[in-house]
Amino acid sequence: MGTTDSGVFVLDGDDVQVIVDARSAEVPRIVHWGRPLGLDADGLRTFADASVPQIASNSVDSPVPFSIVPDASRGWNGAPGVEGHRAGSDFALQLSLRSAALDTASDPRVAARLVVDLVDDDLAVSAHLLLDVLHSGLVRSRLSVRNDGTAPYTVDAVRLGLPVPTRATEVLDFAGRHMREAQAQRHALTVGTHAREGRHGRTGHDASLLYAVGTAGFGFRRGEVWAAQTAWSGNHRTFVERQTNGRTILGGEEILLPGEVVLAAGEEYETPWIYGSYGRGIDEVGTRFHRHLRARSRHRATVRPVVLNTWEAVYFDHEPGAVFDLASSAAAVGVERFVLDDGWFLGRRSKQAGLGDWTVDRTIWPDGLRPLADHVRGLGMEFGLWFEPEMINPDSDAARSHPEWILGAGHRNPPTSRYQQVLDLQNPEAYAHVRDAIAGHVRELDLAFIKWDHNRDLIDAGREGGRAAVHGQTLAFYRLLDDLHAEFPDLEIESCSSGGARSDLEVLERSDRIWASDCIDAHERQRIDLWTGVTVPPELLGSHIGSDVAHATGRRHRLSYRAMTALMSNLGIEWDLREASEDDLEALRGWVDLYKQLRPLLHNGDVVRSDHPDPSLSIRGVVAPDRGDAVFSIAAVATGVGAPPGAVTLPGLDPTALYDVRSAAPADGVLQYNGHPLPAWWASGIRTTGEALGHAGVQLPALAPDNAVLIRATRVQEVR
Repeated sequence: MGTTDSGVFVLDGDDVQVIVDARSAEVPRIVHWGRPLGLDADGLRTFADASVPQIASNSVDSPVPFSIVPDASRGWNGAPGVEGHRAGSDFALQLSLRSAALDTASDPRVAARLVVDLVDDDLAVSAHLLLDVLHSGLVRSRLSVRNDGTAPYTVDAVRLGLPVPTRATEVLDFAGRHMREAQAQRHALTVGTHAREGRHGRTGHDASLLYAVGTAGFGFRRGEVWAAQTAWSGNHRTFVERQTNGRTILGGEEILLPGEVVLAAGEEYETPWIYGSYGRGIDEVGTRFHRHLRARSRHRATVRPVVLNTWEAVYFDHEPGAVFDLASSAAAVGVERFVLDDGWFLGRRSKQAGLGDWTVDRTIWPDGLRPLADHVRGLGMEFGLWFEPEMINPDSDAARSHPEWILGAGHRNPPTSRYQQVLDLQNPEAYAHVRDAIAGHVRELDLAFIKWDHNRDLIDAGREGGRAAVHGQTLAFYRLLDDLHAEFPDLEIESCSSGGARSDLEVLERSDRIWASDCIDAHERQRIDLWTGVTVPPELLGSHIGSDVAHATGRRHRLSYRAMTALMSNLGIEWDLREASEDDLEALRGWVDLYKQLRPLLHNGDVVRSDHPDPSLSIRGVVAPDRGDAVFSIAAVATGVGAPPGAVTLPGLDPTALYDVRSAAPADGVLQYNGHPLPAWWASGIRTTGEALGHAGVQLPALAPDNAVLIRATRVQEVR
């Protein structure tokens, strides 16, 4: 909810409070973002007065506002909130407050909304700010900049920020690459600007899906954390800036290429949503993102099906008999959704040709795909299909007929990547071509699911006249998804971008699943899924059981490790089951059955992680909303500092309740030294309190590297 007293606004969400001072004619400033302060009306005014910064030595002769939209014209010497000009003039924008008021929002996820109108009458530019606190406790902001003049106004940058206290001294963000996404890295928060930029024309494998700052030594369950994400699937920047006076701003922006946004009279530019999450520990920060996404209007209430994707089973070798047999094998182990990956369309015998020609290759599938779709549904499974709608191979009928559909700077084509170029979705004919092709296949085949891929960066991306085009391409991509959802509301779409290169919050508003990485090596996926899962809840994160030898790395893993890694998300299979032994197929059926038993818990509960001092252990669990049930995966991702590793805490349980705790799955990788027995509780389980499990923990068996155990904790009674 939101309240106000004489221009000091209070916006409350789930155990989070934002206080905004809008009493002056300047841009309103956020004076607090964090836990609720419990202030009455007099206390609010006093607190806001006390937060006005002191005038610094050798600075301007009035306090410099620390506003939502940082204002260079009033003495803010960091990155300004709005940068723009009219042919080199009218650069010195100074926005002032026209009005600020609490308002309602059409989005039911919004707990409180502050609407702020700003204007610079001298330069004929106005702005409209939305600041939301969501029921989940997330904070988000968005600014629209309008040209009220007659001459065009070029927007170079629009940045929005949230204040962070000086006690935040460390930065956590993420790097990555293809097949190794979501790699955590930490460093000190020092004076200056620390930024992560994505200039891929898509979110990027190296995107920092969570840019976090926190108190010294913060972890999953300890410390205070403030985090942000720029929710945009194109070029973007997320940053934290600390000045010499200690004031710190955490924010984000869309990176606009030169001349990309030029506003004619009356036109507006709207920023992406910039999201912020405050919490005590990373887990609480992540839970807010999960609750927000689970409250989406399009969030699927149905159980998330077991998927089999054909890619690593057959690649481009679409021999119909083999694919039919693979579908039969999939159904026999309990698969619920069968997805035919790349290779089904005209000329697609390799990645070098065919993109853009979205017609079935009749030399491979002489009767089309309808017989396969009918076979799959006859086995009790849904049918899904792979597309890469935003791309085009130069070696395709579409490119030969319409070279103008290729996105390029105008005087040259960009270098090919994966032998492909980008289809200009801002071209109405190209847009209609791909939209109609997808819609036609959805209707003909009654598709339940599309794996939507995007396998290259947007390099040198322009349109006619040499105008930069990443901004417009991103909006056209959103419109294409929105058009398909409007016509086919039950169609599910997976966001894949050569793995996890498009996993931001804005694409998640339009997607039902994220493909976190093209690497399904369980060793790599332990870390990738752990950190991607901070912002993406388990039911939206696709993770597959591959073959015993990982195609991406050549590592060999037990089926139990591959399965325990994948089942903590939306489990799938990417393995040629025709080559699996009967023993493997029987074991796989058991893992699929276990996943089906656990998924009501996994896909509705709170994700928790343990701050174990030994980095060789990866500990993640899911606890039911009522804390009556929980499952924990403990994986050895390397040799440990100690062996056996000692006690491991199982966090998130009700401290006042009594739990039965026992192994929930085969533990193939448990080591017994010199024939000595395992921990006393391992064979028969233990009954103890949630407080004991979360604070003291239980002794864990020693694990060989690249092995895991699964532990279930079920409440049996309240202690008091």
